[in-house]
Amino acid sequence: MTTVSNPVRVLMVCLGNICRSPLAEGILKAQAAARGIPMEVDSAGISDYHEGDPPHRGSIDIARERGLAIEDQRSRPVRPGDFRHFDWLIAMDTSNKNALVHMAPPDFDVGRVKLLLDFAEFGPRDVPDPYYTGGFGEVFDLISAGCAGLLDHLGVAPGE
Repeated sequence: MTTVSNPVRVLMVCLGNICRSPLAEGILKAQAAARGIPMEVDSAGISDYHEGDPPHRGSIDIARERGLAIEDQRSRPVRPGDFRHFDWLIAMDTSNKNALVHMAPPDFDVGRVKLLLDFAEFGPRDVPDPYYTGGFGEVFDLISAGCAGLLDHLGVAPGE
C-alpha cells in the first residue's frame, strides 16, 4: 500500500480514447474528489484513430446518467512524455497493457503499467470494449469498481 502525499498522476488508457478511458478518467476524478484526494487524471489511447474527437455518445450518456460530465474531453494518443509525467499508466485491457509496455522507453519501470481491473475485487481482468457491442452500463460499473480499488491501493480509504 502506498501513502498519498503529493498529487498522484494517473493516465487511463484504452485503444482509441473514446469509450473506456474517458469514462475511467471521469470516474477516477470524481471518486478521488469525493475522498479528498489530490490527483491529476488524464486519459489517452494506444492509437490516434479518434484524435481530437469527443467521447463516444454511449460513454457520454452513461456518464451523464450516473452524474458525471465527460463530454468536454478530447481523444489523444499516448505520447512519449506520458511515461515520464504519470506515476501510473492504467490500461483497460491486456492488449492495451502489452502495447504500453512495448511503447515504453528502455529505462521505464514497466511495473507502473497496470490493468485497471487488477484493483477490482471481482469480475474479469479486461474491461470489455463497448464501441461496437454496447454494454456501457456494465463497463461503467467495472471501471467504477477498478477505480475504487486503485484508490484503496494508494492507501486512502473512503471518507478519509
